[in-house]
Amino acid sequence: MNEINEKVKATIDALNKADEENTVKDPKKRRDIVKNVLIVFLALMLGLTFFSNTIMNKSLAQISTESTSSGRLTERVRGSGIVEANQTYDVTLDGNRTVDSIMVRKGQSVAEGDVLFTVGTGESAELAEAKTTLDAMKLDYQKLLLTAVPDYAAENQAIKNAREDYNNAVAKRDAAVAAEKTNQAALDKYNSDKISLESYTEKQVRLTDAVSAVDSDMYSGAPVEYIGSLPTLCSAVSQAQSAYDSAYALYSQSVSDGGNASALKADADAKQYALDSARSVYSGEKTAIRNSLVNQLGEVNSRIGELNASIAAYESKNTDSGISLAELNNDVTEKQRALESLIIALDETKKTDSVAAQINNLDIEAKNAEIEKQQSKVDALAAKCEITEITAKFGGVVNAVNIRPDDITVPDTPLVSIDIDSAGYTVNVTVDGNAAASVEAGASVEVVNNWSDNVTAVLREIRSDTSGNSKNRVLVFDLTGDVDSGTYVDLSIPCGSSNYDVIVPKSAVYEDSKGKFVLTVKSKSSPLGNRYFAERVNVSVLASDETSSAVSGGIESGAYVITAASKPVVPGDQVRMKDD
Repeated sequence: MNEINEKVKATIDALNKADEENTVKDPKKRRDIVKNVLIVFLALMLGLTFFSNTIMNKSLAQISTESTSSGRLTERVRGSGIVEANQTYDVTLDGNRTVDSIMVRKGQSVAEGDVLFTVGTGESAELAEAKTTLDAMKLDYQKLLLTAVPDYAAENQAIKNAREDYNNAVAKRDAAVAAEKTNQAALDKYNSDKISLESYTEKQVRLTDAVSAVDSDMYSGAPVEYIGSLPTLCSAVSQAQSAYDSAYALYSQSVSDGGNASALKADADAKQYALDSARSVYSGEKTAIRNSLVNQLGEVNSRIGELNASIAAYESKNTDSGISLAELNNDVTEKQRALESLIIALDETKKTDSVAAQINNLDIEAKNAEIEKQQSKVDALAAKCEITEITAKFGGVVNAVNIRPDDITVPDTPLVSIDIDSAGYTVNVTVDGNAAASVEAGASVEVVNNWSDNVTAVLREIRSDTSGNSKNRVLVFDLTGDVDSGTYVDLSIPCGSSNYDVIVPKSAVYEDSKGKFVLTVKSKSSPLGNRYFAERVNVSVLASDETSSAVSGGIESGAYVITAASKPVVPGDQVRMKDD
């Protein structure tokens, strides 16, 4: 609308300006100009009126309505509950029996005489004791078998090792005698190589530290003889970076403040150039020094490898260098005596084990005879066990199976529970006391979730809810048909039907602090067509079913009530009807 007003104003101003510039003094010509202006203005106002109405309509809540009606309405009380069997039969046994196999499962229908499960007579205390004794005998037998055959692998290996040690000691002594006068020169070179290895190893460490310092740009504690001027050049780069950062920060601040930053820009560029130059010098020197360090480190590593090889070669040939001939002779004597002691000890062990083996064989024969005798006793006792079938005394539906194969039954404990279907099923539903007043015992009830269509329910009795000070009532229903205990049912009880003058959809009834009401649609005519407004009508709800409510108040049959809206609507709001 503002844009259209601006266009009208602009048109009038343009015409006035043209009139002043051309100094139109002819009255007829002036009247034509005024007429044209008025025509343009009226056209623009007409377009404004049309479009503003369209825009306004688009912003209104879009509603769905239904007309009220009159007729018959059946009120219902709804509730839900869990199905319980009127009578349950628990299958129990007197003694301890072993469950053999199970023929039923939960939810299965059984007839009188059907086999539920089978059991053995149960393991007697005598049989259990006999089995325990047999197991202990078998364990002792296995232990005897494990000790029946001695194993001298460890002793033989010890003798073999001792013999090798003795032979090595003899060889070292003989080699020392032969090389006593010829190994002095090799010993001198060996000592010299060890000194050189220590020096090169120290140099290797310093070169490695220098390479690490160059790679990390951290020269504190680095060997100064290898890194040259790199600490100074690195510091120069850091200073140039700080100078550039400061100059660029001043330049950026000046640009942000809108000042003349040309001088600061030039200063920042100069410091950028100085930073790049410092980096270039540092990078070149760093590369050169690192390459030199790597080359030196390679030469040192190569030399260290040569020295280690030389030292290892000498030590492999002169392991006992520095040990006297007398000490080598003593070593030979000690290893000879150790070998002889091991041989004598093994001989004594074999003699002892031979006697023990003979005794152990006698024990094995005796234990085997005991096991055969005890096995016969166990077999005789186990042969007395028989399988017994446990059958159903009544027909019904299995509600619970509390056993598994190999379980031992406990006296008077429910093993299988059967709901006796001939005794029927019950559902208890708690409802509001006012709702319960409209139903009577004996009424037929609709089972809402009756998917198989063969379940019927009848209201047997109405009793008080004994929980606390509740004013609710408990409705007790009898169920027959294809139903199991523990299942959930949804019940609907018709409370009678009556004729009512005004019936509205349930979705059209609202409630606030002032009570219940409906929103009707009120029409008002305008130059551009009818306009619709929401109007509140207070009502009282007389009765309800699943979809509708009978109401009374300032509303008549045939009135249109709002059932849904695209956004919240309050009384007095202008609305638009939903397009068909």
